[in-house]
Amino acid sequence: MGRLPRQALAAAWGLSLVLLMPAHAQSGSVAKGQVIFESRCAACHSLDANRVGPALGSVLGRVAGKAADFSYSKALGAASHVWDRDKLLAWLENPESLVPGQAMGYRVETLDDRLDVVAYLGARAKKEAAK
Repeated sequence: MGRLPRQALAAAWGLSLVLLMPAHAQSGSVAKGQVIFESRCAACHSLDANRVGPALGSVLGRVAGKAADFSYSKALGAASHVWDRDKLLAWLENPESLVPGQAMGYRVETLDDRLDVVAYLGARAKKEAAK
């Protein structure tokens, strides 16, 4: 048998890293996300009411820039994507790269923290939908 090409070996190695990641690295912790939200996000956001930023309790599944009774920046008001897990992760990593001209001047630096916040918001969205 011949040797595997380097590209195939590299692909297999990369796949093995993804498969060996702890579950937390892929899904996030709701409890940690709540702590992060309350300590870093709650100055501008609430789950249930608009503040400096829009209410986020039901952000997952919502069209960007369309929360009721909130005045968005022109850029975010013109956005048309739906907030899903991947969009929220990208937003928390760098809002300006997702929606140039938006007004949020804050990033969540680490991937684990972003995953945790998104897990928390997802759990809150499920609770809201169950009501």
